Amino acid sequence: MEAGGVADSVLSGACVLFTLGMFSTGLSDLRHMQRTRSVDSIQFLPFLTTDVNNLGWLSYGVLKGDGTLIIVNAVGAVLQTLYILAYLHYSPQKAKIIQTKSTQRLSFSLTIATLLSSTSWSIYGFRLRDPYITVPNLPGILTSLIRLGLFCKYPPEHDRKYHRLLQT
Repeated sequence: MEAGGVADSVLSGACVLFTLGMFSTGLSDLRHMQRTRSVDSIQFLPFLTTDVNNLGWLSYGVLKGDGTLIIVNAVGAVLQTLYILAYLHYSPQKAKIIQTKSTQRLSFSLTIATLLSSTSWSIYGFRLRDPYITVPNLPGILTSLIRLGLFCKYPPEHDRKYHRLLQT
């Protein structure tokens, strides 16, 4: 196997691993919804946008015949749809949104997982010289870096371990 082939295989594996890790961060939200029977501190928008994103990438993967894109996005679409259904099940009719300068409602693990996943996919697309993979993942890198900045500026009050982790 040539060097590019090995590097591409390793990178493909990293894309799958990081992306499935990112999708699995919703499992803690799912457990929280089931345990509390509410959606009190859980955001809906990440589930919806990720599901739409997965369906788009799944279609592209099928058209391109790229097994990496197909596997990851099929699993992602199923998980995100599950999260959405659970959210809708436990969501009250009218939700109140309070804007604060707090990151308690942001998921630190999702931020890190998104950064790793988007970065690996951007590199994967760059290696394949495929801007349709590279470019759509750049906003994930940017928004993850912005969220990390917010975690530094507004560390969660209930748990300072994130702040300590960011300071190292």
